[in-house]
Parts: sequence; C-alpha cells; structure tokens
Amino acid sequence: MKNALTIDLEDYYHVTAFRDSIASEQWHSQLSRVERNTAILLDLLDEARCKATFFTLGWVAEQHPHVVKSVAERGHEIACHSLRHRTVYEMARDEFREDTRRAKQLLEDCSGTPVRGYRAPSFSITQNSLWALDILCQLGFSYDSSIFPVRHPNYGMPSAPRSPFRIQTPSGAIIEFPMTTLEWAGVRAPFGGGAYFRLLPYWYTRWGMGFLNSRENCPVCVYLHPWELDPEQPRMNGRLTSRVRHYLGLRSTPAKFRNLIRDFEFSPLGLLASQV
Repeated sequence: MKNALTIDLEDYYHVTAFRDSIASEQWHSQLSRVERNTAILLDLLDEARCKATFFTLGWVAEQHPHVVKSVAERGHEIACHSLRHRTVYEMARDEFREDTRRAKQLLEDCSGTPVRGYRAPSFSITQNSLWALDILCQLGFSYDSSIFPVRHPNYGMPSAPRSPFRIQTPSGAIIEFPMTTLEWAGVRAPFGGGAYFRLLPYWYTRWGMGFLNSRENCPVCVYLHPWELDPEQPRMNGRLTSRVRHYLGLRSTPAKFRNLIRDFEFSPLGLLASQV
C-alpha cells in the first residue's frame, strides 16, 4: 500500500515552540539551514526513488525561491503551509484568507505548478477554526491535512474520523487527510511524524505502519521537517519543554528516515487525496 510522505518545509527558527523567543521580523537575523537541509532530503528521496508533498512556507518562497523551484523540478508536490507560520485560530477570517492567498501565489510563482493542498501550522484547524476550510475552498484548494484526531493541549479534534474523508463547506467540498493515529480500546495515540517519529523507536513506527496498512487497510500520513535531519543546527533559546521537544532525538532521525523510505511505499499526498 502507498502511504503519504509529507515534508513541512520550514527552517528551525520558524517552529511555533520558539515564537516567544524570536519574532518573524527577526528571522532574517538567523543563520538559515533550510537550503542545506532540503538538499540533503531531496538526495535521500532521489536515492529511494520516492516522491513527497512539501507543505512550504510562503516566507521560504520569498527568501529562497530557488529551494522551492528545486523541489518542484525534482518531481515533488508543492503545497501550502501558510505565509509566516501563524496558527489559524489566532487569526481573523480576513487575515487567514490574505495570509493563505499570498502564500499560495508565492508558491505557484516559484514552482510553476498549481498549489492544491494546505496544512495549517501546528495542526491549528480545530473545532473552533473549521471556518478555515470554507476559505480554502474559495481559494482553490482541493484538500487539507491539518486535522489531528487526538486530544492535545494545543491542537486536535479527538472525535474527527481517522481516515481521509470529504467535508462539505458553503463554498464546496474539500478532502481532509487527517494526521495518522493508532487506536486501542477507544484511545487514540499520535503516530508517524515529527517528535513522535524522533522520540519513538523505529521498530514501533514500522510495526504501526504495517498494522494500519494490513489490518485497517489505511494509508499512513508521515510528516517530517528538514531541520529534523540536522543535529548540528544552531540552538535556540526557549522554554525547557520546547527545547527538549525540539532537540531530543535529532541524531537518530536521519537513520530512521532512511529505513522508513526503504521499508515502505510512498506517494505525494495530493495523489492519494484525489482518490478519496
């Protein structure tokens, strides 16, 4: 079974966990690693003959257009990850519309391809911000991958379906491809990407993906950030919990990722979403 491989294309200082330490107006002062880390990632994907969806910040397209162009030229899907990595639920509807419109336009101009997919920073489409899906339809998006069907202090919709599903909005239908979870006795556990991929042993990821593919006949949506392959990245100031969550497991992630793209079949998310 083909699974979805998704990359949230952003730099280490863009993450929500550090936004209290550095404002977006100061991002230019940081040493960028996004070009280096994306090149490493693209080479690994080429070696495995694997294609992915890159949910990309509009800011990256503004500052590093050649990075976005390179990703597209090597056969990967370009999708939208907002303009400045602001969470959806902190914006008014008009702010979200303009943020997303600008990001989409930048990405399409850089890549020369239509942008049909969206992922909110920090999975911030929740029960209180479902209105964003209607705006995505208005802007021409055909699928979203922002809903995490778990309980979490900062995000999550624990009652949402665990498999891809169609949502009808006032402006039309959109496919939701939720983040992957495992479920036992009605309890859902996050799985398959980001900190969960870094901190859990690889045998657990391999077992969980095999279980979902064979027992539930369900594709897994894996997500990763280029900075997660970079244990030598500059260290940011921030709360202890933020630093632990961000830096723990970085050294083991490159080997885990190589095993992952060797052991499983992957496809861009847009291709799988079109089959729902």
